[in-house]
Amino acid sequence: MNLNLKKKNVVLIICIIILDAFFCIGLFILYGPIPHFRNFWITSAMTTMNHQYLAHWFYSDKTINEVMANNIIIEVDEDTDPSLIDEEIEIIYKDRYEEQILEKDPNNDLYKLIDIKTAKYKGFLVVIYDPSKVELAMASNFKNIGQKVSTIAKNNNAKIAINASGFSDPNWMGNGGLPTGSIIQDGELIWESPRPQASGGVVGFTYDNQLILTKDNIRTAKDKYNLRDAIEFGPFLIVNGKPSFIKGNGGWGAAPRTAIGQRQDGIVLFLIMDGRYLDSIGADMVDLTEIMTNYKAYNAVNLDGGSSTGLIIDNKIINRPTAASKDGLRYIPNAWIVKE
Repeated sequence: MNLNLKKKNVVLIICIIILDAFFCIGLFILYGPIPHFRNFWITSAMTTMNHQYLAHWFYSDKTINEVMANNIIIEVDEDTDPSLIDEEIEIIYKDRYEEQILEKDPNNDLYKLIDIKTAKYKGFLVVIYDPSKVELAMASNFKNIGQKVSTIAKNNNAKIAINASGFSDPNWMGNGGLPTGSIIQDGELIWESPRPQASGGVVGFTYDNQLILTKDNIRTAKDKYNLRDAIEFGPFLIVNGKPSFIKGNGGWGAAPRTAIGQRQDGIVLFLIMDGRYLDSIGADMVDLTEIMTNYKAYNAVNLDGGSSTGLIIDNKIINRPTAASKDGLRYIPNAWIVKE
C-alpha cells in the first residue's frame, strides 16, 4: 500500500470517528438523562406559530406533552390597580438596579439605555422617565400591510420605538398587516379581533399614563380604565408587584423577546432581548420576570417576540433583529413609541 493511500485511509478513519462522536453526543443531548436541552428545544419550538415541526422531528407527542406540562406560567389572578402607581413616590436607591434607573444622564432627561448582559443573553432596557411620552403608533396601512418598526418610528417622529402587537403569520409569510388581538388608539377602538392566546390580556395606558394589565374584554377595559392606547398580548409577568408563578421555563423556551413594564413611580421600562445568536441564545419568561423584578417593575408583560423584536432609537437599530431581511426587521402592525 503506497503512502498516499495510507494517509487517505487514516484521514477517512479520523473523519468517521469524529462523525460518530458527534452523532453520539447529539443523541446524548437529545435523549440523555439531562433534560435542559430537551426542555429548551421543545418549548422554543412549540410556542412558535409555524415551527412546531422542529419539536416533532425528534420527539414523540407524549414527550412533547410531558415537557410542555412541566414548563408553564400561571399568571397572577388580578388586574392592575391604578391607585398603586404614583409618580410622586420617592424611592431611595436600594441596590445597583435602582441606581442605574434613577441616576439620570444630565444631558438626557427623556430616557436612559441600560445594557443587559449575562452568559446566556444580551439585551437592552430603555428607561422612560415620563410615561405621558409613551403612545401607540400604527403602520400606515396596517389592515393590508405592516411596516418595519424603523419606518413606524420615522413616520411618527419617534425618538424610541419597540414592536407591540402580534399579527397573523400563516406559514411564516405574513406581511404584518393583520394584528392579533384588539387595538385602542387615542381612546378609539380601531381594531377588534379575538385575543391571540389564553394567557395575557389587554395591555394599555390610561389617560393618567398608567400601564394597565387586565383580563377584561377590550370594550369593558376601555371604559373601566379610560384607556387611551392598548393592545392584547401576554403572558402577564408581574401584576401589582406580584410575579406570575413560572414552572420550568414557562413553556415559551428561549428566543428574542420584547416586554414592557411600569414601576410604582410611573417610570416605563422597554425591555428588548437578543436571541438566536451564539452569544445570546435568548430569554425565557423566567429571565424576563427576573429582569423586570430587579428593576422594580410593578406591572410587566411579555409582548410579541422572535423575529418581530426590534428597538429603534434616533432612527437607528439598537438590537440585533433576526428576520430574513437586509436589516433583520419584519413588517409589524404597530409599535410602542416615545416622543420628545
